Amino acid sequence: MSLTTILALMVSSMLIYATPLIFTSIGGTFSERGGIVNVGLEGIMVMGAFSGVVFNLEFASTFGKATPWLAVLVGGIVGILFSIIHAAATINFRADHVISGTVLNLMAPSLAVFLTKVLYNKGQTDNIQESFGKFNFPLLSDIPIIGQIFFKNTSILGYIAILVAFVSWFVLFKTRFGLRLRSVGEHPQAADTLGINVYLMRYLGVMISGFLGGMGGAIYAQSISVNFAVTTILGPGFIALAAMIFGKWNPIGAMLASLFFGLSQSLAVIGGQLPLLSSIPKVYLQIAPYVLTVVVLAVFFGQAVAPKADGVNYIKSK
Repeated sequence: MSLTTILALMVSSMLIYATPLIFTSIGGTFSERGGIVNVGLEGIMVMGAFSGVVFNLEFASTFGKATPWLAVLVGGIVGILFSIIHAAATINFRADHVISGTVLNLMAPSLAVFLTKVLYNKGQTDNIQESFGKFNFPLLSDIPIIGQIFFKNTSILGYIAILVAFVSWFVLFKTRFGLRLRSVGEHPQAADTLGINVYLMRYLGVMISGFLGGMGGAIYAQSISVNFAVTTILGPGFIALAAMIFGKWNPIGAMLASLFFGLSQSLAVIGGQLPLLSSIPKVYLQIAPYVLTVVVLAVFFGQAVAPKADGVNYIKSK
């Protein structure tokens, strides 16, 4: 196997596994920049994966090749609805943010599996027929070496996710909306005195995280697992949370961290095809992403500085 072929395989696989993490980690960034800690990303991904797969199974004959793309939007909408539970609990009822997010993580798998049994009379769905395949970029894939590595038989969703990261950075740091969202995450009292609706901005931050997290779950289910079961989303939401912290609550940083974690996940799948990793027992490659997540959190969590009001409930009267 040539070096170019090895790199092409690694890049393509990395993008497939990193894409759901990029969307979800950026979603978490919006929520926490607004002051709401969202450890419920895993639960949001579960609901996005479930709704995306169900939509795909039911409407594949109607929409054909467009079905996975529409299913991603459905997953995002369901993610918004599910995230409103977290928003209401933390903003209106001033619940502890970590506890509320944990409830989402506990609720989502049980609810999704229950609905799966109601709809399909079994614990998991059938495999979807329309999924995200490999994509060749016109003209770019014909470039020698670079085209084969980055633009041939690759994931177009991965490049869309990278674009979303840069757009999200622009929205957060270069627009009025981003300034207001960041202000309520840093000093909500000061923002309130300037006429900014703190509750509304925090709701919008959580709902954006629900939309992107639901999309991430739907993408994961339609590009990696191709069905839905209780084990479909088992860890990527927490890895996305780690990527957000590793990226220092910056969309571009979260995207780069997600690519790193996506590469570690992909090596568990393609490691047997790579000369340097083929001799390593597969179980070590499979646990590597989770070990890396723990190591990254242990090393960087103390150094990363979250928004000052992140996780702090705001009471308008004060």
